[in-house]
Amino acid sequence: MKILLYGGTFDPPHNGHKNNLRAALERVRPDRAIVMPAGTPPHKHASATPAELRLQMCQCFRALSPAVEVSDWEIRQGGRSYTVHTLEMLRDANPGAELYLCVGSDMLLTFGEWYRWQDMLKMAALVVESRTGTDDAALHAAAAKLEQAGGTVLFAQAESYPCASSDIRSGKIPPEKWPEVLPPEVLAVIRKNKLYGAM
Repeated sequence: MKILLYGGTFDPPHNGHKNNLRAALERVRPDRAIVMPAGTPPHKHASATPAELRLQMCQCFRALSPAVEVSDWEIRQGGRSYTVHTLEMLRDANPGAELYLCVGSDMLLTFGEWYRWQDMLKMAALVVESRTGTDDAALHAAAAKLEQAGGTVLFAQAESYPCASSDIRSGKIPPEKWPEVLPPEVLAVIRKNKLYGAM
């Protein structure tokens, strides 16, 4: 049993997130791919978007594969979400399963600063979204360092997508451009609930 974990704030999830998960699915071919919206991520300010709506928007990922499921486990825990706790839950609930953790290229560069990162390396292989599609020297140096610490790092070539969730929230990408960068299911939730300044 291969289980792939894809976590994030997803405030909102956009086409770049879908591209990243699509690449990871192709690289790992998991039996289960669990999309896990964070409760309160430790490295970011708390999301102003209600967790229930972020959970609804994450249903967009299910179109990628029958293996994809969306979990509210981190949200239900309350407080700050630490990925190591989620991995421990998955390990304990699925004895003998091979765990994979999907991380963006920017996250790989700072992975050594994550809470209990050494324990995470023991539990799960990292699947890195190489968004540029090139062999970036800094990225491979970071991967080599983590492998020296006992980790396994796999690269998934995701199509580069010039969008960040913060661009939607800040208005850098205006509402008229949203259909170009957001899945239709996400757009529907945003408009229905008037999120991010939508009218």
